[in-house]
This record gives sequence, structure tokens and C-alpha cells, in this order.
Amino acid sequence: MDFENKYARFMRNTGPGRFFVPLGIILIVFGCIMFGLKTDNYLETTGRITSVTETYSTDAENNTVTEYDLKVSYTVDGKAYEGELSNMNGSYSEGADIKLFYDPADPAKITNSKLGNLFPIIFIAAGVLALAAGIIVTVRAFKKSSELDRIAPAADAAAQAALDNIKTAPGVTEYYFRYDGHGAKAGYVIEDAARNVLYEGRNTKVALVGSRPFDFTDCRSGYTQQHEIGHVVTQSYNDEMFSMKSSFKFDGKRIWDYLHEQGYRLSTNIHSKFPYLIYDVLKDGAPLARIETCSVYVHEEDEAQHKLKIPTGNKFYRFWTASDDIEMLFLIIFALSECEQVIVE
Repeated sequence: MDFENKYARFMRNTGPGRFFVPLGIILIVFGCIMFGLKTDNYLETTGRITSVTETYSTDAENNTVTEYDLKVSYTVDGKAYEGELSNMNGSYSEGADIKLFYDPADPAKITNSKLGNLFPIIFIAAGVLALAAGIIVTVRAFKKSSELDRIAPAADAAAQAALDNIKTAPGVTEYYFRYDGHGAKAGYVIEDAARNVLYEGRNTKVALVGSRPFDFTDCRSGYTQQHEIGHVVTQSYNDEMFSMKSSFKFDGKRIWDYLHEQGYRLSTNIHSKFPYLIYDVLKDGAPLARIETCSVYVHEEDEAQHKLKIPTGNKFYRFWTASDDIEMLFLIIFALSECEQVIVE
């Protein structure tokens, strides 16, 4: 597995942890700071406002906010003190009495409200839960990654070399996968070089919610089987491309889990032929196919149009394989077409 896929895999596996662990630490630190600011032991007294000063600031919507700073005088054990209260509302006036709370160990410290132990405890407890959740989901993600390596091994050096040279290898055929929106049933088809349709998947009923029925047909044998395809669900942590993961349900099971359980593994080279992408497919660790995105002109006979370097989304591909398992390769490229992510495995 190359660096890109290792990095992408690391970012996806640690996505929830990279959110929850820092959040937990921040909440714990903030709770500890609040413990240092708690005023539940402060004593009450009455002071007098000696001056009121207007101050101005702006809120998140750039509106001007008026606040007030108060200077107050008060007496503790016969000794006079002066203090300040900031960011107060406009209900106070000079010469009025005001309720104050002072620190018995240092009467110069005052506040107009008391902060007890409850809020610091809440923040620390929430932080501990977030930190624990981040650690747990990260450990689980790496366990799942190890399980993936076991059931669907990544390419070793020999397998990668075979994939890099698959286009000219003996017995390898080039095929074309494209979106077909014509007719009553839109879907995807696989064609050979003579533009004969070998395999197709047609949406038989549009559904905004719930699963969508697709007829998958092997045109070589005429065999058709209906599959239930769920809508795409994409998870993204911190809007990072490498931590994005898209999936949908294939007959009730997440498509990537289904493919992995069958021993299929994908890796992506995102810079190989920008803006085109290359996907390598392995079956039980052995090279199976190389897939490349292309323009809407998937056939080389389309000459100049075929060579247009125009990104077309994720609906048009060429692939090379010596396998006749077109059904599974159709499903794999169908998954790439339906999902929103760039990096997959």
C-alpha cells in the first residue's frame, strides 16, 4: 500500500478520535480552570456604585453592543474597599446599592454572582466522556483496519508491479464503464471495444427515501437479478478529503463491508494522471483489475474527444482485467460511481 492510501486510511481511522480527544482535553482543562474561579465560599455584602462607564463592542454579526463597567465601594470588617465590575447591563445607576460577594481570604476580590462546583464538574465529566469516546472509537477503527488486512490483503510489491503493467499483460482485456441516461431506466453499462453491452444495472424505480431497486443484468447470459441500493451516506470529519467516507447499502449491507468480506480491496493513486484517478483492485491479495476515470468519451475510437482532460465526475471509467468476473467488477465500479469520496479502499 502506497503512502497516499496509508495516509488516507490513517485520517479516516482517526477521524472521530481527532475530534473527540481534543474536545475532551479542552473540556477537562476548562473545567479545572473553572474550579480555580469558583466562588461558592464568597460572602455577601452590600456595596455602592460610585461610577458607571459605557463600553462598546461588536457581536458575531458585527452589531454594536453596549455594556457597562461599574466602580463600587464596600466595607468588610470596618475596612473600606473599592473594586470594579465589568460587562454589566444598563440597569445600574450611580449612587445605587448593589449586592456583592467577596473572598473572605482576600476581600479585594469581588463578584456580583457566585459560581459553585456544579458547572466545573459538568465540564470535567463531559470532557472525560469525550476523551474516552475518542480513544474507544480510534481503537475500534484500528482493530477493523487490522481485520481488513486479514480478510482482504493490500498489494505487495509483486502485485503492485503486476497492476502497473496490467494494460500490456497477456490475456488482459480493456472494458468501458459509462453512465447511460437514455430510455426509461437510467443506469450504468459495461461495454467491450466493439461497443457491445456486456453487463448493465438499471434503476427500475426512483425512490427519494428508502432503497432503490436496480436490475443487474449479465447481457452475455441474459440473467437478471434485482438488488436493493440504498442512498449514499457520506461521513466527513473536519471537512478533510482524506477522512471522508461514503457508502450505501447493497441488499441491506454497507457496500464496502460487503466487498471486503468477499476479499476485494481497492487502493487509489490520486496524482497519477490528474484530473483522472487510478483505482487498483485486488482479490485475496492477487491483482485483479486497474480502473481509470475518463471523460464521457470512454472509447479510444472517439479520437480527440477521448483525450479531453475534463473532469466528468464519477460516471465514466475504463478498466483492464484478465478476469471474466464482470459482475463483481461492475459492482465495484458502480460503488465508485455512486459514492462521493476520492480515496477508497
